[in-house]
Amino acid sequence: MRLDQEGLELLLVGNPNAGKSTLFNALTGGHAKVGNWHGVTVGALGKEAELGGRRVTVYDLPGVYSAGGMSLEEKGALSFLRGHPDAALLLVCECATLPRALPLLTELARGRRAALVLTKRRRFEHSGGAVEVGELARLCGMPVLSAEGLGARALRAKVGALMKDLPVCTATFNALPAAVYRAAREELSAADRLLTNGLFGIPVFFALLLGVFFITFAPHMPGDFLKNCVSDFFCDYLGGFARAIPSPVLRGFVVDGLLSSVGNVLCFLPQIALLFLFLILMEESGFLSRLAVLTDGVFSKVGLSGRAIFSLLMGFGCTAAAILTTRGLDDRKIQRRLILCLPYISCSAKLPVYLTLSASFFEDPFIAVVLLYALGVGLSVTVALLLKEPSPPFVMELAPLQIPRPSFVAKSLLFQVKQFIIKLGTVILAFFLASWLLSSFDWGFRYCGVEDSMLASLCGGLKFLFAPIGCADWKIAYAALSGLIAKENVAGALAMFYGGFPYSAASAFSFAVFILACSPCVSAIAASARELGWKSALVNALLQTVGALLLSYLTYFLLTGGGVCVLLLLLPAAAFLLLRHEKVRRKRGGLAPKLHR
Repeated sequence: MRLDQEGLELLLVGNPNAGKSTLFNALTGGHAKVGNWHGVTVGALGKEAELGGRRVTVYDLPGVYSAGGMSLEEKGALSFLRGHPDAALLLVCECATLPRALPLLTELARGRRAALVLTKRRRFEHSGGAVEVGELARLCGMPVLSAEGLGARALRAKVGALMKDLPVCTATFNALPAAVYRAAREELSAADRLLTNGLFGIPVFFALLLGVFFITFAPHMPGDFLKNCVSDFFCDYLGGFARAIPSPVLRGFVVDGLLSSVGNVLCFLPQIALLFLFLILMEESGFLSRLAVLTDGVFSKVGLSGRAIFSLLMGFGCTAAAILTTRGLDDRKIQRRLILCLPYISCSAKLPVYLTLSASFFEDPFIAVVLLYALGVGLSVTVALLLKEPSPPFVMELAPLQIPRPSFVAKSLLFQVKQFIIKLGTVILAFFLASWLLSSFDWGFRYCGVEDSMLASLCGGLKFLFAPIGCADWKIAYAALSGLIAKENVAGALAMFYGGFPYSAASAFSFAVFILACSPCVSAIAASARELGWKSALVNALLQTVGALLLSYLTYFLLTGGGVCVLLLLLPAAAFLLLRHEKVRRKRGGLAPKLHR
């Protein structure tokens, strides 16, 4: 059957971690998320490409292990397949899993136009495996293409040539003949044996995590040095020129509206990039899947599974993206619990706020950031415990252990940096400019001080919101609530109004606790709504924000002498319990035992 018509569709189908997203990016020039672990693609992603001289819409589908579909992402992929019965299929299969994956893929493709693409062939052959592509094509009755070593242009040309006359798949498989396929050696390498040993793998992970935090946040380390360089450029170099502008309105716009706000957020870009680099290396190396195996026992005690480690670590980068990855879980109840835990994991957008506030309560930002990140993890675990239910058995295939490709790491890191800059130059910049305008003019549109501005009259009633933590100031409340749009707004608003945080160390830490525990940004709420529905997402966001307020009040109370009061109340109670626990002796008679209360 020839593919001559317009509106052609090509679906990429295969097991998780088979290389579908990499193939999609090569065919379309797209930027689909790729990674060396299960569950990277969580929904059908489509993009147009020119293949064989025709416009084709290519779809990257989530991975599938069975025709019935166990996980949420598998069910979504199978539903998409059924909804596009006339689309051609590109069956993407890793060479090492060919005997297991091929029966499933040919079952899904039976009666449809299809071709087979083999991936990761070089590593497979290095481990002693072999596959005869020509014999496999004759056995399958469909074209077979080895994608190893092909550049994007060559791959598009070959796939375009295949699509000119794709046959209908009619094959049925039980086993592959020895003349067609020889399996690779499956023994664990020395590195695998070490990393799957809990006594070695878990300490290594925490050592790496601590090392990354030290390099990123400790004084005079690369992250701190680069942050100071960017800050000096905006505040000192560009600020020096801006402060010489004669017009007070234009000077206020440039200094307060642009440099103080945008510059004070952009200066954290080097540290955010270092955190993303760590996450990319963890994903691409295959260490994440081993960490999932190692941590499953711990997670099962709080009602989650080892797969949760993927979403939790992703949460350090972006809460919205982490919520979407929960579709890779096998159980809907676990997904709901994990979505409720994720907002307490500190995303990269909270980092500028933490570093802005840390100067008020710690001389060393490294200690402050580690403390806040650890507190967020502790809150997440507490929520999981409160919502705990029995978790199903954990089964997962280990991704290959590999040295991350420098080109892939660089491309992924640049993409994350670009996304941050785009967000800063659009949503966040628009918010800062609107804030400057409203805080610099009164209702007669006369240039004025912030306390006489339109913003002051609109937000004056908010000053009581943070009064219990020593901040009876509407500007603090406005900065906090601006984080519901994007957490970076909080740091920019504080810089615009104050240049820092003007209140006590106890107030600063309590405010940081609120930012840590409150509702995530609108994009994360939208991601949650896609999984749970808008009603649940909005109720959860409201409850999280109210809970964060109460938690910040409690934190301030404990830091300003309340802890001593609590201790004084607990001492009499402890003494009473000890006195009640004194030994009570009874008469010995017969077999009467000695009782203790």
